[in-house]
Amino acid sequence: MAPLAVPAPRAEQPAPRPRTRAPQPPAPANGLTLAEAEARLVERNLAVIAAQRGVDAARAQRLVASSLPPPSVSVGNTFGQYNEGPNTGTRDIRGLSPSNNINAGLTVLVELGGKRTLRTRLAEGNIGVAEAQVLDTLRQQIFALRQAFIAALAARANYEVAASNRQSLDRTEALLRRQLQDGALPEGDLLRFQAARLPFEAEVTTAAQNYAAAAAQLAVALAADAAALPAPRPGLPAVALEPRGTLPQRADPGVSRGELLDAVRNRPDVVAAQRQAAAATTNTELAQASQWRDVTANAGWGRTRLSQNLPSGARELDANNQFTFNLSVPIFTNRIVQGNIGVAQGQQAQAEALARAALLQARADFATAWSALEQARALSRLFSEGGALNRAELAYRSTEQAYLAGGRSLLEVLDALRTLNATRVAANNARAGVLLALAQLEAATGVGGLMPR
Repeated sequence: MAPLAVPAPRAEQPAPRPRTRAPQPPAPANGLTLAEAEARLVERNLAVIAAQRGVDAARAQRLVASSLPPPSVSVGNTFGQYNEGPNTGTRDIRGLSPSNNINAGLTVLVELGGKRTLRTRLAEGNIGVAEAQVLDTLRQQIFALRQAFIAALAARANYEVAASNRQSLDRTEALLRRQLQDGALPEGDLLRFQAARLPFEAEVTTAAQNYAAAAAQLAVALAADAAALPAPRPGLPAVALEPRGTLPQRADPGVSRGELLDAVRNRPDVVAAQRQAAAATTNTELAQASQWRDVTANAGWGRTRLSQNLPSGARELDANNQFTFNLSVPIFTNRIVQGNIGVAQGQQAQAEALARAALLQARADFATAWSALEQARALSRLFSEGGALNRAELAYRSTEQAYLAGGRSLLEVLDALRTLNATRVAANNARAGVLLALAQLEAATGVGGLMPR
């Protein structure tokens, strides 16, 4: 901003030196662009990391679901025996060692109705749900990051306006002091100027605090320590992470409304809800497959040494071996099966309703975001194309010229300067509003690349 002009002192001024291009300050070590911030978010954001671990758990669950029911093996022995006669009671009581007898068995559950296939399909559906939830978490976290980044850019731009205005006022006050020393200005004008610049100082303080707060939220989104401040840079408050970039004059999504509306159905949360409904359908089929009763097969082998006091046959025997096999089927399961089917059908209907609600909510979010973009662009055009900022510049210069001609007071010039600064801040906020609306449109549609980076 140009310094406030006042009548030049009568003393001769030195010839102005030719302007030289000031060297550009180096990029801050803690600065990052929006693209760099998004890449860092994918790696460090704790919500995204937690969602990714959910995919790992779902994949491990598929391994469990696709496995056959594990068979069980049993091994034992008879550790004692006694004989019993019709009149003599018990006799020949003895203990037996494992070497004298052994029993071994194998139990296998045979599933019917394709239950393992359905369980595997359900687990694969849950993997798809978890993957879509990761994308949805990433969508939400990136939107929050963009909000913080845009807010930090706007706060820094507003701080630069306030700081530039303070520098202009410093130069103006120095000129007024020289005018006072030369007797070309009454002391009252200088005192009124000093009293009138206090609101401008308050604007600098407020803008600095807003920038520090916005930068702190940016650090939170990237899982960084907002309290770890680097060495302060000249002209800017010290912040943990400094956004690099500027607010563009114009920004356009480059995609038609109809194309974006068609893309809403592919938004991650809508896809997750649809996959959840499909998984619920598979779960119902799995519950219906329980009408096929599973069969448990048991096979066994036993070897027993014969007692030596038993009557001997024509051939001497040393041990007896037995092989067994039996099948077992659960009975009276109809109420349990029908109850499980009813639960699964209710959950399926619930998931389908939630899927429809998710799509309708996504379309509503899109309608809101598109309207916000149109309003933000209309407001931004008032400053860029409508000339509101240029008119504020002209009004300030006109008031300044009138003051030099003696037709305006110094306070009127300061009031025009205050209006100009407010217009510049409003222009910054309008540009930030367009960026924020584009970020909201990306979040509402799941389509990337709509806002400039």
